[in-house]
Amino acid sequence: MITVGDEIVVQLVRSWDNNEIADLYRAGGWWKEDYDPAAIGSLIRGSFSFAVAVDKKSGKAIGMGRVISDGVSDGYIQDLVVLPDYRKSGIGKELVSALVERCLQSGITWIALIAEPDTETFYLPIGFVPMQGYVPLLLRGNG
Repeated sequence: MITVGDEIVVQLVRSWDNNEIADLYRAGGWWKEDYDPAAIGSLIRGSFSFAVAVDKKSGKAIGMGRVISDGVSDGYIQDLVVLPDYRKSGIGKELVSALVERCLQSGITWIALIAEPDTETFYLPIGFVPMQGYVPLLLRGNG
């Protein structure tokens, strides 16, 4: 568990309120209204690691991120989002830090992510670098 200031804590979880996580996906622009919030429990449990930033006053999730991995080799950070009112306060950095630390504790040292356009400046100071010569690809019709 990581404390961010006096009011926010970042913790690794195996479950969380489905609607709060759906709200975070909406804030990231990744939620389609035909998605079923009931599937979020499986999404969290199926992740190698799932981190939630919690406002200690309300007990509500205000940020999240996760790692997908087999637990042995590569780890991929994805779904990193912080609610707009809480951004630019170090919460995103602490979410990434908690996820990276969890990977390293398990011996996973190849840790990657795909940054949205114009977000590289967030990731560069915390140790991520562009993968020269590689291009992220997505199966056509599935994005």
